[in-house]
Amino acid sequence: MISTMVPYDAVAQSDDSGMPMRTPDGQPDVSGLFTFRTITPFQRPEQFADQETLDQESAALFEASERIRQNRDLFDPEKGSGGYQPRSEGGVLSYNEFWYERGIELTSDKRTSLIVDPPNGRLPARTEAQMKRDVTRRAYVEAHRYDSYENRSSGDRCTMGFNAGPPMRSSAYNNNVLIFQTPGYVTILNEMVHNARVIPIDNEPSLPFDQKSGVSRAHWDGQTLVIETDQFAGGSSGLTSTNMHLVERLTRIDPDTVAYEYTVTDGSVFSAPYSVMMPLRRTDQNLFEYACHEGNIGMHGILAGARRLESQGRELRP
Repeated sequence: MISTMVPYDAVAQSDDSGMPMRTPDGQPDVSGLFTFRTITPFQRPEQFADQETLDQESAALFEASERIRQNRDLFDPEKGSGGYQPRSEGGVLSYNEFWYERGIELTSDKRTSLIVDPPNGRLPARTEAQMKRDVTRRAYVEAHRYDSYENRSSGDRCTMGFNAGPPMRSSAYNNNVLIFQTPGYVTILNEMVHNARVIPIDNEPSLPFDQKSGVSRAHWDGQTLVIETDQFAGGSSGLTSTNMHLVERLTRIDPDTVAYEYTVTDGSVFSAPYSVMMPLRRTDQNLFEYACHEGNIGMHGILAGARRLESQGRELRP
């Protein structure tokens, strides 16, 4: 259940003419092309431990400092900075600032984290069993990451899309999403890795094909579209397992904004559920094709390079 801390109004708002926003078949209208980019941290930074929101002055200072801290054009490629190694140690800056669209501001309510429950704005503790699995998995990946494409992440393989989730999560770029409603179904198309989730509503037939994003079914709770998903492939965002149960809620709060809220329950990974609130804001930008699969030369290069080094009897870099 979504935390009572969530300030979004549960009643869908009217359009500019004063009429409730509805689709042609009478559903509450949550459709549109939106962006969820923001520099609001997913988890609350330690410096704001007891602050759910910031005043305007503090928010402006934090936003300005984050824009500088994250600006790739200010990184020093020779000495290394921002988490990148110096060139002398093999460090290579991935992209310059031109390619990023992480957002420049906090959410409009100036929250210090997208997580709203637990109240501390942090992920719950991982279970002891999961921490042991994490250690085992890291050791396996370290030893076998170049063995096969099957040992690469879903991101490397272009099968799942980083911030696309589900659940969706603001990230460095490609934060656009198209929500499309038809009678009995809703489709959520993410720009990142162009993942399209086709979700039946109420008693509509299940889909005749599998989706790596889990098995979803939706229903209306008043003006809110509630989507429940389970049977996940696992690991799509680093915060999921095959045991995750996800509840997403989409509510139109004004002509340009849809409230996106979700709760993750996964007792095999986390000691308690957690809830997130993130606004979807209408954008006039294009939804570009994410052509990750166009030959996927990165994957070919990784594996071909490893086979070449092996043939030369050289050690593979971790």
